[in-house]
Amino acid sequence: MVQRIDVTGPDGVRLAAWEFADPPKESEGDAERAPGVLLLHGLMGRASHWASTVRWLSERHRAVALDQRGHGRSGKPADGPYTRDAYVADAEAAIVQLGLAPVTLVGHAMGALTAWQLAAKRPDLVRAVIICDMRASALGIASQREWEDWFAAWPVPFATLADVRKWFGEDDPWVERPNPSRGEFFAEVMAESADGWRPVFSRRQMLKSREAWVLDAHWEELAQVQCPALVVRGLDGELGRAESQEMVRVLPRGEYAEVAEAAHLVHYDQPGAWRAAIEPFLDAVLAQ
Repeated sequence: MVQRIDVTGPDGVRLAAWEFADPPKESEGDAERAPGVLLLHGLMGRASHWASTVRWLSERHRAVALDQRGHGRSGKPADGPYTRDAYVADAEAAIVQLGLAPVTLVGHAMGALTAWQLAAKRPDLVRAVIICDMRASALGIASQREWEDWFAAWPVPFATLADVRKWFGEDDPWVERPNPSRGEFFAEVMAESADGWRPVFSRRQMLKSREAWVLDAHWEELAQVQCPALVVRGLDGELGRAESQEMVRVLPRGEYAEVAEAAHLVHYDQPGAWRAAIEPFLDAVLAQ
């Protein structure tokens, strides 16, 4: 079963939330009593990137993935806002409107930042947090300029989805070695238009979203997360070992896990190892 549930952000933006599996058998007809999980994708992602994770989570949880504003099937207001406050408020609205509290938040990249910022802001709503491959340090203006150049280099429109997979999995100058899962990741965020395949998001809006967090460090909010928190990194991802260990130290109840042979898209690169890395943490949360 795939079910879409519409949620309304505080400023009226329509948000699409998705369940990709039936609720736990013991909770049929009463799914709101199953422990809630909200999954938050990263920049340029979409809820469907979590589909395989949601399916196994749904054996014991009510797991919902959210298309965040500007992404997937959610609203994409031309003028935003695409601020940190807006993204956090949207996740908060989803938890309340879907009755998921106390919720475990699972976030990848930008979605992980949203997760820990919300946990710091509303500890009454959040039971635990999983932070996947997101840095707490500031990346700086040079990083933002690199992204501007990268977006400008995309050969849009793509003639076919095969071209999408090949460019993002092999030909993209940011790819050090062939990465088919990266190609699949980007194929999933393309839509066919009159002249070919284009991203479902606005690259201009993605830059605005990224600008809202890339220039600042986020250690202070990390230190305010009082619930159990798991920091997960792909060994070939963007979060280095030293920084990840410092994040665990700063978190009052931090734990650490790593996934071998995984880059930034940890749950896409190694879905089995991703499950093995986070399932013990989730089991411990349920046992509390």
